Amino acid sequence: MNILIIEDEIKAARSLENLISKLRPESKIMAKIQSVEGAIDYLSDSATPDLIFMDIQLSDGISFDIFKSVKVVCPVIFCTAFGEYAMEAIKENGIDYLLKPFSETDLKNAFEKVDNFKNFFQKTTENNLVELIQKISGEDNKKKSFLVFKNNKYMTVKTEDIAFIYINYTSPTMVTFKGEHFDLSQSLDQLASQLSGKDFFRLNRQYLISFSAVKEVEHYFARKLYVKLTVPTDDKLLIGKEKTAQFLSWLEDR
Repeated sequence: MNILIIEDEIKAARSLENLISKLRPESKIMAKIQSVEGAIDYLSDSATPDLIFMDIQLSDGISFDIFKSVKVVCPVIFCTAFGEYAMEAIKENGIDYLLKPFSETDLKNAFEKVDNFKNFFQKTTENNLVELIQKISGEDNKKKSFLVFKNNKYMTVKTEDIAFIYINYTSPTMVTFKGEHFDLSQSLDQLASQLSGKDFFRLNRQYLISFSAVKEVEHYFARKLYVKLTVPTDDKLLIGKEKTAQFLSWLEDR
């Protein structure tokens, strides 16, 4: 199997290469690339790999920009420290989504998904492909509710009732459309990975918002976006220019 690694952290790329060599010694690493531009050049001029391991936040931008310039026909395993890109990854040949730091077992399971995908693809029709990707990605298994504790009582909050989750000092707080606040014990990264990427978006390191809570979006200085929600927030919600295209695409993809 010919494998391409797109990862801007040299140590992470080397570690991944070593794990691949251990688990799949018959595989060949075609190249290790650190940037969007470098990946576009390579994929435009070189032989198509059988599999790509791709970080999402690269040295010169977001790796999804690669797919806007070249056609990628092989499976892609995305490796990232952030959970909010899952839905976008599925659209771009994403067969698995590994959250850093991932283990040897995680990588082994990812390779098994690739094998199962190839075996299935040989005997399936195009109409079954979307269903298969949804099963592989686990999007159908995202949380529908959270168990929370407040005023000495346990209760459940449906995900459709969540307006946003934000970091309040050091821990996340869930805010509902009714203005209720619930403290959570998990990290924002963990929460983002449990929620549907179609319904929730990670604006930044502090805020995870619901699509239903978005009231309006305005242009801001330095090519940023200013997001206003139907439920008031303590902070002004700004999106940097490197993430604006992804956010607008998320808003449009209904």
